[in-house]
Amino acid sequence: MALSLLVVSISFYLKVMVIAFSLVLGAMQWIIMSEILPINIKGLAGSFATLANWFFSWLVTLTANLLLDWSSGGTFTIYTAVCVFTAGFVAIWVPETKGKTLEEIQQFFR
Repeated sequence: MALSLLVVSISFYLKVMVIAFSLVLGAMQWIIMSEILPINIKGLAGSFATLANWFFSWLVTLTANLLLDWSSGGTFTIYTAVCVFTAGFVAIWVPETKGKTLEEIQQFFR
């Protein structure tokens, strides 16, 4: 137990969660947009993706303290469920783009 608490305290001290988000999930929408969106809607779709990103960031910031006051375990259970749903969504609906042209990627959505 002491070892696990030490690992958690070190991760909070080093801001590991902030760094991990910035390197992986925070950058993901920009990578996906540049890979799968056609040129004619890239601007509009990018605006909506940015709006969604900021809206959900605001929602998490707004609700985190309220949920933590309610139940710390329940809060992380809710956030875990959202992450699992997101991973499933990405696995099913986001195509692999490595070595494919934009036309081949667009065929995935038709």
